[in-house]
Amino acid sequence: MSKKVFLIYLSTFFAFSLQAQEVFKNSELTISRHEKDTWVVETSDMTTMYIVEGTKRALLIDTGTKCDSLVQIMHRITQKPFDVVVTHKHIDHAGNIRFFDEIYMHKADLNIRMEIPFSGKYHWLNDGDMFDLGDRKIKVYLMPGHTPGSLVLVDKAINAVYSGDAFGSGQVWLQLYPHVPMKDYYQSCVRMEKIMREQGITKIYCGHYPYLKRALDLDYLIDMKNLAKRLSEGDTSGSKPYEMPFKNDIVCPKPAMATNGKAIIVYDSENINW
Repeated sequence: MSKKVFLIYLSTFFAFSLQAQEVFKNSELTISRHEKDTWVVETSDMTTMYIVEGTKRALLIDTGTKCDSLVQIMHRITQKPFDVVVTHKHIDHAGNIRFFDEIYMHKADLNIRMEIPFSGKYHWLNDGDMFDLGDRKIKVYLMPGHTPGSLVLVDKAINAVYSGDAFGSGQVWLQLYPHVPMKDYYQSCVRMEKIMREQGITKIYCGHYPYLKRALDLDYLIDMKNLAKRLSEGDTSGSKPYEMPFKNDIVCPKPAMATNGKAIIVYDSENINW
């Protein structure tokens, strides 16, 4: 192991050895400072937002579902001007965009069939775009799978990526419409592994942190890549029918679940590689 890699892993160990510091709580959410200028917002319905701050600006990643007074709560954490980005346009990540005048997302998710009130302005993000927060730059990567426009945000200041549901909270859901072919999701996994290795990213902060209470790691990503590869090649051995907690017109008729190590994929058993 090189000295650089050793130091990255050492810093990761000490970061996770420190207990998260709770800074705000109400009936709907709890905000904790996990790393330098980095806060995890855990909601009562198990969704997650992240707040990251630089010397000039801040960034709110995702908006949760039923959190009232979100702008005022942001101002409790930071007095800097901030942007709002949603990793994808499902209601548990974009449900509160109504509180903001402008949001950033990928245009490929615009037609997701969820009624989310918003009268403000969309800014369309592209792969490779950057949020410059001053001394801290957050880079955007498109990772199709969970949705066609799923984004991840790489934060080299703390060797982390905020993954939304692209690389998820135990399970990655690929059974909701619209979804992409499994072979495309496999390519997203390959690309994410490459980014993590080349940029020294050791932590995946997922879109539903309360289920895990920890960041995921490279081993998880490799398990996910290998599982997606197997499914994309038509090997569904060991898969089981999956009972959805809700049913509507965006859920495929026959979802199935497959596992590999730390990774779980729920997928459309009738249209894996349509």
